[in-house]
Amino acid sequence: MAKTNEAARGIFAPNPSRQDSKASTTNNIARSILETEAKQREAKTARLRALRLKMEAEAPPPPAKPAPKKRATKAGAANTGAKATPKAKAKA
Repeated sequence: MAKTNEAARGIFAPNPSRQDSKASTTNNIARSILETEAKQREAKTARLRALRLKMEAEAPPPPAKPAPKKRATKAGAANTGAKATPKAKAKA
């Protein structure tokens, strides 16, 4: 009985039009090309990552940066952090 159901579906199944079959073929080819390019891209990325990690492991560590020098400041109000008031300016 299963064979008759499959045969019945095959007889009444719609045949794809000529344009549909061309579109399907083009679609399948395009997808396979994109898949191949993606695999190549991933392989290249993995290869370059491995080389970069190898180079980083072999390279000596960068030298430590010296501490920045402190700037000299003027003695007086600038050093104490006090604000100069108008009265203080008048006395001076």
